[in-house]
Amino acid sequence: MPPELGFCDVRSYRVPIVEGDPMDRNIRTIDDVLKLMDGLFAPEADRWTADGADWWDGFYGDRSKPVPFFVAKPDENLVSYLDRSLITPGRALDLGCGPGRNALHLASLGFQVDAVDLSPAAISWAEERAREAGADIRFRCGDAFALTEAESGGPYDLIHDSGCFHHLPPHRRISYLALLDRVLAPGGHLALTCFAAGAMGSELPDAEFYRRSALHGGLAYTPESLRRIFSDLTEVELRRMHDEPPESPYFGEPFLWTALFRRDAQTPPGGSPTE
Repeated sequence: MPPELGFCDVRSYRVPIVEGDPMDRNIRTIDDVLKLMDGLFAPEADRWTADGADWWDGFYGDRSKPVPFFVAKPDENLVSYLDRSLITPGRALDLGCGPGRNALHLASLGFQVDAVDLSPAAISWAEERAREAGADIRFRCGDAFALTEAESGGPYDLIHDSGCFHHLPPHRRISYLALLDRVLAPGGHLALTCFAAGAMGSELPDAEFYRRSALHGGLAYTPESLRRIFSDLTEVELRRMHDEPPESPYFGEPFLWTALFRRDAQTPPGGSPTE
């Protein structure tokens, strides 16, 4: 390289040529970037890829633990949406379904339910509950974001997420939104429950999670951040979850936000909205 061009002499940076690519220059797609960023976290921090299944298996392994959402009760906000006809029976996808409590409630009201979770232990427990209830639910064990288009199903009239979103690192919001774009039907709803800032979850800035290689148990969100992230959807309701007493037939903890968003009918160029 001619010195008069002002570039440094790169010869000292050369490495021996070996089979393959020793410099690992393999980034060419958005998915490659997302997987690279997954690897910036310590392995024990992983709660969102298939590699995190072992951690969740350990979490669900002892069914006698006093974990509030181990009980077979649906979320109070989900019940409220249905009671007020904000959502109506159709096809539903339950993300991070755990032991299946919300999937069971949806199925009991006439929804056709697909439910997915990383943990084989959670899916096994959910399947047992479904058999006992005589519920016809299609359970899948795996990473919802890694499913092929055929495997992920859809379009869905409802995507329900009680506690999955706040375990995603910031860059995986891209995967989450892409999943919504792919499988949420026009006119369909996203029902979301996640950690509320000031009550539960980490309030570190997004960049700090990468510096620390950890998610500190999950990310807290404000109403403003949720509205910004899901700005392509129409807000129907956003509030704190009601605090349900132990004797209540519903699950409710006030450290959570509950949000219902709608994907509006899409208007093709020069056309009228499609349903």
